[in-house]
Amino acid sequence: MVYQENYQKWLAYAKLPDYLHQELLAMDEKTKEDAFYTNLEFGTAGMRGYIGAGTNRINIYVVRQATEGLAQLIETKGDDVKKRGVAIAYDSRHFSQEFAFESAQVLAKHGIKAYVFESLRPTPELSFTVRHLGTFAGIMVTASHNPAPFNGYKVYGEDGGQMPPADADALTDFIRAINDPFSIELANLEESKASGLIEVIGETVDTEYLKEVKDVNINQKLINEYGKDMKIVYTPLHGTGEMLARRALAQAGFDSVQVVEAQAVPDPDFSTVKSPNPENQEAFRLAEELGRQVDADVLVATDPDADRLGVEIRQADGSYKNLSGNQIGAIIAKYILEAHKTAGSLPTNAALCKSIVSTELVTKIAESYGATMFNVLTGFKFIAEKIQEFEEKHNHTYMFGFEESFGYLIKPFVRDKDAIQAVLIVAEIAAYYRSRGLTLADGIDEIYKEYGYFAEKTISVTLSGVDGATEIKKIMDKFRGDAPKQFNATDVVKIEDFQAQTATTADGVEKLTTPPSNVLKYILADDSWIAVRPSGTEPKIKFYIATVGNNSEDAQVKIANIEKEINDFVG
Repeated sequence: MVYQENYQKWLAYAKLPDYLHQELLAMDEKTKEDAFYTNLEFGTAGMRGYIGAGTNRINIYVVRQATEGLAQLIETKGDDVKKRGVAIAYDSRHFSQEFAFESAQVLAKHGIKAYVFESLRPTPELSFTVRHLGTFAGIMVTASHNPAPFNGYKVYGEDGGQMPPADADALTDFIRAINDPFSIELANLEESKASGLIEVIGETVDTEYLKEVKDVNINQKLINEYGKDMKIVYTPLHGTGEMLARRALAQAGFDSVQVVEAQAVPDPDFSTVKSPNPENQEAFRLAEELGRQVDADVLVATDPDADRLGVEIRQADGSYKNLSGNQIGAIIAKYILEAHKTAGSLPTNAALCKSIVSTELVTKIAESYGATMFNVLTGFKFIAEKIQEFEEKHNHTYMFGFEESFGYLIKPFVRDKDAIQAVLIVAEIAAYYRSRGLTLADGIDEIYKEYGYFAEKTISVTLSGVDGATEIKKIMDKFRGDAPKQFNATDVVKIEDFQAQTATTADGVEKLTTPPSNVLKYILADDSWIAVRPSGTEPKIKFYIATVGNNSEDAQVKIANIEKEINDFVG
């Protein structure tokens, strides 16, 4: 058995750190199989997994192997690219700092420059740093919003977006060709620092990022009048947001921000939350307590690497409502377009971008302002590609991009999701509604009354281990071969298969223009839709349901009916 051979190789390696050796000795047979039956998958320019010993875990050897692959890719690009080097940042998780500096030492062994942050920093700042310093690539050590046992490793391209497909494919090939991760050599850390091959960075880059952030807010007069004493509660959920969000809010003029101090401390165990995921209301428990104490209008939370933003809004009865990623996207899009229209600064070629599994409510909002919506595949690198295209062709002006999974980007000096920017614009939006004697809750209601009652739900099913990938493939094959012709007694009028790049209707088959991706989407006669997609970074399959109803209840009933039908179909 392959997993047993791999296990024995690790057990026999004399230089294995004691903590990994002890973990190997404690493994039962099932754990051995899961830890060694395969290599941790490097997909969509990154990898994420359980921290621990094994080829299917994230540890110093798997990180070294990934970085060795990156070093070999860079060596094919020539000496100038080696000098430009790689920017490296990391979050608050177990081993994040160690993985970051190990990566720098692997690069230094190849004579490749590495810029490493002195302490934890957000993912969006890493994206900014790649662009600001002109490096060839970036590495972000993070597992985003996953629970404490996870860590991860993401690679960025020179535009600050996640590495483009051609380089990402080449990088994956280099990584897979490395047969012995134990043989990868590291440069001496102190010698590399002394020679300048490894440069530790920090406050200077923070200052430059914060300068750019000043342009995120649109109506400074509004903030000065209504934002200064507006009660906002912010929690970084023990992560990197603490490094910049508080400073960015103060710089913008939001003087009454209250921070959940218990969650402002970096904590790799995320001891105050079950999971540091701002999508979940449970993560807001302490923020809600503080919100009630200070009578806060809005609560905002960033995930550990501060690329995702969650929002809760105070309702008429004083309770807090957790907004969906789509609702946050809708209220930001509406405000940006309205504020620029009012200021006379809305360009005639305004463009917004969203993923194919995000709400069409924002498409309706964009169209009502004469703006164009671009639908792209899931993964913020595709939004980054659109931004690059707009800048090169001068055909559109980027206004806003988002994914329903709580990722937003307002200003494109960053090319990935940026929760620091999103915190600032949400605070301004709260001030805007306050200036009208309303709350953010009223703002959501206004949008539904104007554009229709949209509802969305994402069902995420985890299928990990040896059999997980097989099960996910079976589900996708079943949908491809024998999908229902109706959902909620409503006909499917279009099937989009993004892997085959086809859109099939009663009139025939059209070619989709997006790159191939293993996603299926079913559009119904009432404009509701369902999408099925395996995750690119986790052992999950996701089902997206979006409905349009005569009112909120009607839309939610449709969601419930379709969810039951999907469960029945999948079995």
